Amino acid sequence: MTLGIIDYGMGNLGSVSNACSFLELPARIITAPEEMAQCQAIILPGVGAFGDCMAHLEDHGFVEPIKTWIAADRPFLGICLGLQALFESSEESPGIAGLGVLAGSVKKFRIDPSLKVPQIGWNRVAFRQPEHPFFKGVSSGTHFYFVHSYYVDARDEELVAGVTGYGLDYTSAVARGNLVAVQFHPEKSQQAGLALLKNFGAMAA
Repeated sequence: MTLGIIDYGMGNLGSVSNACSFLELPARIITAPEEMAQCQAIILPGVGAFGDCMAHLEDHGFVEPIKTWIAADRPFLGICLGLQALFESSEESPGIAGLGVLAGSVKKFRIDPSLKVPQIGWNRVAFRQPEHPFFKGVSSGTHFYFVHSYYVDARDEELVAGVTGYGLDYTSAVARGNLVAVQFHPEKSQQAGLALLKNFGAMAA
């Protein structure tokens, strides 16, 4: 079993790769879509802007292979921008299409000025799909580590697997079959985050 971590020039590869190594999950960084064939699961990390992310994915030839992978319900984990890229569009980059595998858009926080944007730090995630294998052994309401100025507005309520409050309640995790994606950074979320990555490894196996 091998987890492929997509390197498209922007991902937070070091911390994700290190977390997998700590958990003794066999992971490799992949730089070309043909390498996906050697993997049983894919992780799409993400740091940066939505438009840059989509440009990099397009330039590296990952867009259609990612769509095909997800359509086949093969294990896939999106992290932070890797969650947002799954949706149709983002206010961060008007006119730039996302992967569009999930219905909805990404919106900028417009909240009470007393709350700082970006949201940086620990916040709770209330699970909407606690029975999903990705969340096994982790309690709803657990704190995870966030860094973001934009949030997902999912149109399909059945997709929503986690909700977080920060001036408003927003989708912080989605799950559909073997597709899971989170706004927070599990690789930076200590024991709870490592538990989720371990669960993803079990899904892949």
